[in-house]
Amino acid sequence: MTQTITDLDRRFMAACIRLSRRHLGRTGTNPSVGTLIVADEGQGPVIVGHGITAIGGRPHAETAALAEAGERARGATAYVTLEPCAHHGRTPPCANALVSAGVARVVAAATDPDERVSGRGYAILRAGGIEVEPGVLADEARSVLSSYLIRSEKKRCEVTLKLAVSADGMIGRAAAGQVPITGDVARAQSHMMRAEHDAILVGIGTALEDDPELTCRLPGLGHRSPMRVVLDRHARLPVASRLVQSISEAPLAVATVDPGSLSAQVLEGAGARLIACEEHEGRIALPELLDDLAALGASSLLVEGGAAVASAFLDEGLADRIVLFESDVVVGANGIAAPFTRATLPESYKPSGEWVFGADRCHEFTRRG
Repeated sequence: MTQTITDLDRRFMAACIRLSRRHLGRTGTNPSVGTLIVADEGQGPVIVGHGITAIGGRPHAETAALAEAGERARGATAYVTLEPCAHHGRTPPCANALVSAGVARVVAAATDPDERVSGRGYAILRAGGIEVEPGVLADEARSVLSSYLIRSEKKRCEVTLKLAVSADGMIGRAAAGQVPITGDVARAQSHMMRAEHDAILVGIGTALEDDPELTCRLPGLGHRSPMRVVLDRHARLPVASRLVQSISEAPLAVATVDPGSLSAQVLEGAGARLIACEEHEGRIALPELLDDLAALGASSLLVEGGAAVASAFLDEGLADRIVLFESDVVVGANGIAAPFTRATLPESYKPSGEWVFGADRCHEFTRRG
């Protein structure tokens, strides 16, 4: 007999979703999944095992949680943010592992779109006598799993377009290098976003004007810096730039249409990865680049730099999520106009979140449908 989903189930699933965020951007092509094993041994439900998809993608979250729970998993409830896998690799599917461990009930959030799994994981669980409750906090889980889901469905990495806009609608000042738009709290949040993505991208104009590093500079999270990607058709990025000089801290990729040029070879010799790109109407073909980044193992891409680059991703319908920081700073003369504001976003995007970071506001939008 199917049990009714309770508020306690939702609380454990919410905790499971929060747990799954810890390895965002660090699990390769596998999703960052969270699992909790919860047992009632006579004094109310307690967590006896927890797991997150390991760095690099293996082992899976269910395997780690079951290992911690041991025999206490028998008769317990497992909370998982994504349908347990059903396909055989070098290790058995997680669905079979849950059956073998004697778990009595599985509460799941999102269904896996992978055709090797979709529905089959649940079928294995039910065939093993496990009660299955799918779809609990599914939307919340999908917000964390979105890069994996998009990569599975569209065969490209998910794109988050981030922009900080001043009170007078500017993103910077011409010929002034980096101009702070947001405050310290909002900038810290931006660095956390870097830590949760596989790659971060800017155009060569931003790279030359601002000379950024694009690393995560939050204390203790420097190792979470994503791969940096520069759209650089003719490989103009200087070897003396901070991006090249910090390759030991985080990998650097240069997307170029001329990988055989001397300047490109010099960058490669300095440790940069060259991505040979196609050209379309005088600029790098972005859909193909997203395919290439996915082939390199990137599931999520944070686009940070340049009005032209932001407009290109938006115009081509490649921005899956938009994060817009709004500041009370006034840039004034020689300001660089933002390619869009909250008022001018296409109707194809809907609001999905709003936060306050110090004096700044942050608005999140996702694509409709």
